[in-house]
Amino acid sequence: MSVRQSLLSILAQGPCYGYQLRHEFDRRTGSVWPLNVGQIYNTLERLERDALVARGTADAQGHVYWEITDAGRTESERWMASPVERGQATRDELAIKVTIAATLPGSDATAVIAAQRRASREHLESLRHLRSSRDDSTPEGLAWSLVVDSMLLSADAELRWLDHVEARLAEHPQHALALGLTPDRPKRGRPAREPGAALV
Repeated sequence: MSVRQSLLSILAQGPCYGYQLRHEFDRRTGSVWPLNVGQIYNTLERLERDALVARGTADAQGHVYWEITDAGRTESERWMASPVERGQATRDELAIKVTIAATLPGSDATAVIAAQRRASREHLESLRHLRSSRDDSTPEGLAWSLVVDSMLLSADAELRWLDHVEARLAEHPQHALALGLTPDRPKRGRPAREPGAALV
């Protein structure tokens, strides 16, 4: 969704062709999440289908310029004015791995946490080095640094979460959390939802 909305917001500044949109997206996100041109054109075609952009004519070099429609401008403004929703359904591989390790008989969750902590510290250090390697006094530099700052803070939060998990697990006797296979045999079909449980 963010690619779609980002392209709309860039087009709100003026008509662009596909490679130009990719360049403008990269400038504004520090080239951290590069888009391929196929993704750009697929997104533009869907935006056109939804009447949010209109395809213009080609220039002398064969560049087809895309223009935002009034509906597209409204959609872009709505996106900018709305907070990003963090859904509960997003699966976090690290959280899954740690909880599986903590509940599998014979598994060493402490070793899993230690290995991840080493990797997470290395990642954090590489981000710190990266962050200090570039000037952020230009608009492009500032955009890049904001993205890297977000990654730095996420990496730091991951390390703090690992410390939290280790402390929580230490509160329980060894193997107290181990879950053997249940003798219950689940019925075919979708499992019944617990009342109030979030949709996954």
